[in-house]
Amino acid sequence: MTDLSAAVDPSAYATRLTADDLLGTVPDLMDAPAIRWGVLGAGNIAGSFSDGVRDRTASRVTAVGSRSVDKAQAFADAHAPGARAHGSYEELVADDEVDVVYVATPHSHHLEHARLAIAAGKHVLVEKPLTRSVAESRALLDAAREAGVFLLEAVWTRYLPHVAAIRAAIARGEIGEVRTVLADFDVYRDYDPTHRLFAPELAGGALLDLGIYPITLVHDLLGVPAETVARGTLAETGVDDHVSMILSYDSGAQAVLHTSSTARGAAGARIIGTRGRIEIPERFFTPADFTVVRDDGTSWSFTSPVGEGKAYEAAEVARCLAEGRTESARMPWGHTLEVMGILDDVRAQLGVTYPGE
Repeated sequence: MTDLSAAVDPSAYATRLTADDLLGTVPDLMDAPAIRWGVLGAGNIAGSFSDGVRDRTASRVTAVGSRSVDKAQAFADAHAPGARAHGSYEELVADDEVDVVYVATPHSHHLEHARLAIAAGKHVLVEKPLTRSVAESRALLDAAREAGVFLLEAVWTRYLPHVAAIRAAIARGEIGEVRTVLADFDVYRDYDPTHRLFAPELAGGALLDLGIYPITLVHDLLGVPAETVARGTLAETGVDDHVSMILSYDSGAQAVLHTSSTARGAAGARIIGTRGRIEIPERFFTPADFTVVRDDGTSWSFTSPVGEGKAYEAAEVARCLAEGRTESARMPWGHTLEVMGILDDVRAQLGVTYPGE
């Protein structure tokens, strides 16, 4: 087999790519060591995460914490049979049979609840976004650094097989230099000021909940933009509900991104280069299929494995803990701060602030 790493400079095609991307695969889920998870929060996302841990990894959820022991027990029965049910978050993080805590509460509470776990000496996986702002993220990272524990923002897309395959195709030069990234994540929801998407006290808005995905996609390939221009509208509660963004890079590359809680879209993405393009027709942030179309008229397609995708980030946490690392190479703390900086910039342009900022 030809050693592509000796002949190809992946960074020539997208600045964030390295020779490691030429491999184009992710480790087998079941090869990751077994660890014991504690789930803090009992919502839908926590449920799908727990299902993935149970069905696709060697690890298990050993405890669940909620503000109600009945709710925690119902969650355990549905998603983690045999897990202990705790009626408070304090009880969960104190559980001696928990190695790492998965924080799956609203954005507004990530800092508080992750700090609680860190203070108990637990490693932590925090749902995205890590916190509401760069300032809060720095404070949380400082706490993890001081405690010497592992901390990861749960940007599960970075660990998925189709993302590894996309990065490899670009690294090989199949579409040339990346010049444009187009991506959207639009989900229509009837206006409800109490729902987390519209509630400022829960750090609501389309941007932090949905828009982080297209931003993270382009950041994964091109890094931090030289300039970001954002325009949008606000819901009656003052959070963003319809946002367009143009991210411009020193290389001349651009990303045109959109997010909304008032429109219904396919969550598709296109990565356009000087010699071709990659098309992801639907839900690019989940295990997705894509097609590479080259300028010579040839094309090929990738089909993602079936199954709950959050298992891939759970397996990454297990590998990192086994290796004694405090951060993941695929989503290091620096990347979290960079993406959070873009979110802060967009939110400032839109005029969105949250209580207590």
